[in-house]
Amino acid sequence: MSDTSPAAPEGLTHVRADGSAHMVDVTGKAETSREAAAQAVVTTRPDVVARLADGTLPKGEALGTARIAGIMAAKQTPALIPLCHPLPLGAITVDFEVAESSVTIVARVATRGATGVEMEALTAATVAALTLFDMIKAVDHLAVIGDVKVLEKSGGKSGAWSR
Repeated sequence: MSDTSPAAPEGLTHVRADGSAHMVDVTGKAETSREAAAQAVVTTRPDVVARLADGTLPKGEALGTARIAGIMAAKQTPALIPLCHPLPLGAITVDFEVAESSVTIVARVATRGATGVEMEALTAATVAALTLFDMIKAVDHLAVIGDVKVLEKSGGKSGAWSR
């Protein structure tokens, strides 16, 4: 199926000329290996980070729970973000960099497809951060989630880049 409506005057890919949103047709794009990494940071108190690290939070082992939540979230991205294409995800990792008063979540996603996986990496990182917040809110309701961003991507016509 081909989208025959003209593009918006400014060339916005997800907006038709009449201003309505639509899903971009990627059927003509070449399938290539594509990867992306994204992060989110949960900032809390040092004593809470220590409890995260040793698994003694009231809700239990938070890092493992957040890792699984992030992986599951990446696979659900097109159900959450309306204009994202469903992709066959070949690899998803969610890792944690624990500092004195913060935890940086780094999610990496890979596929072989016609469009990139930046949104899947962002979804994995942010849902993992939300899960950490849920796990620690009983001991620190003032924790903050921030610094969400794509760190790098590769594959596709636009090539590779990193911050």
